[in-house]
Amino acid sequence: MKIRQVKPSDAEQLAELIKHVESTSDFMLFGPGESKLSVDQLRKRIESFGDDSSTILVSEDGGALNGYLMVNAGGANRNKHSAYLVIGIAQKYRGKGVGKALFEALDNWAKTCQLHRLELTVVKTNAAGIALYEKAGFQIEGLKKDSLLINGEYVDEYYMGKII
Repeated sequence: MKIRQVKPSDAEQLAELIKHVESTSDFMLFGPGESKLSVDQLRKRIESFGDDSSTILVSEDGGALNGYLMVNAGGANRNKHSAYLVIGIAQKYRGKGVGKALFEALDNWAKTCQLHRLELTVVKTNAAGIALYEKAGFQIEGLKKDSLLINGEYVDEYYMGKII
């Protein structure tokens, strides 16, 4: 398994991975088929990296992408030290160290970009996700009540953060 920054040439494979993750997990913001992100839009987003501390780290095994960690840095002077994260891992690779490897690579990358704070949200019932984030050094900072509507039910999310 190799962790690296995404390249524009990864756009098509990454778009398919995102669709796969969204269709095999009840813990993502978008449900199956809901996201309308095109390959071209994703490629343009990847090409825009470099202007700030935003990127996408990907996990690759045998040339195939199996995980991603999106890093979206703040755009104002007052929050450019902070980044919001979204992680997704292909179903057959969950629980096999991909998330751990992505977060380890993120820590090293974030320090070089002078990020100071990392943050994310996680559905309160996502025990595996919470365990991964806590192992990576994140702490629960708050609760967002009824923040998402999943399968007809309102669910709470934890707000988690980490100071680097």
